[in-house]
Amino acid sequence: MSIQNFTDIRALIIDMDGVLWHGSSPLPGLNEFFQCIRELRIPFILATNNSSLTQDQYLAKLQGMGIGVARNEILTSSMATASYLKERVKASETTLYVIGEAGLRTPLSEEGFKLIHIDKLSDCDPEKLKADYVICGLDRALSWEKMAIATLYLRAGAEFIATNADTSLPLEVGTVPGNGATLAALQAASGMTPTVIGKPQAIMYQQAIKFLGVAKESTIAIGDRLDTDILGAVNAGIRSIMVLTGISAEQDLQQINYQPSWVMADLPTITHALQQCHDVENLEEL
Repeated sequence: MSIQNFTDIRALIIDMDGVLWHGSSPLPGLNEFFQCIRELRIPFILATNNSSLTQDQYLAKLQGMGIGVARNEILTSSMATASYLKERVKASETTLYVIGEAGLRTPLSEEGFKLIHIDKLSDCDPEKLKADYVICGLDRALSWEKMAIATLYLRAGAEFIATNADTSLPLEVGTVPGNGATLAALQAASGMTPTVIGKPQAIMYQQAIKFLGVAKESTIAIGDRLDTDILGAVNAGIRSIMVLTGISAEQDLQQINYQPSWVMADLPTITHALQQCHDVENLEEL
């Protein structure tokens, strides 16, 4: 692969599902990739649209694959959602009905938001239990009753926020429904369109760039999905690498009106390119 224009890389924002692993199976070259960016002292944020796991669960998952990262190197769409809300409302005075798992509930609770704990329609009285927001993330224990309760709150005036709108999720067994499938049902039932926090909106990338403290012109996003990772990078005004180990394929590039800065086969290819880029920059400094 040519490294033309593959220069001035001072920080990385890296997707996880489909880039680092499929489900619980690490992708080839994972350890070498992290060894490379540590040796080159390139700061990074692991930024995922998947809202189902907590920050600590991601730390444990990475540790199980032999990768050590710090808490401040992980940003989930759930964490981004909690930060987004906290900037706009007073948490202690804001009530949320949440469709999602611990990965979503934990950061919202930690920020002090009041969560409604109702999963049975018979326990729900929208006239008595006010929800300021309905927050929707991936929920692998999703039920019709949860969606019915969320719909009632939305129709009663709650604002609608989604951690992400990914329609699919890559696992070892294949591609399965993502949070976008749940959103489609809730939109159809309530007539409301959610505010989406995760990629392809720029919000998560903007938060990550702020955490990294590096100019966006020197920050590169790495992702496997054109409609989230790459479009999100375009919306945030940063360069991107599309890796071909996840959802999107190279032929999909012909169907869109935006493009990644580079297309690379896998993590070993990215590792090699970063090493070459570093060597070229060192030679230019001599």
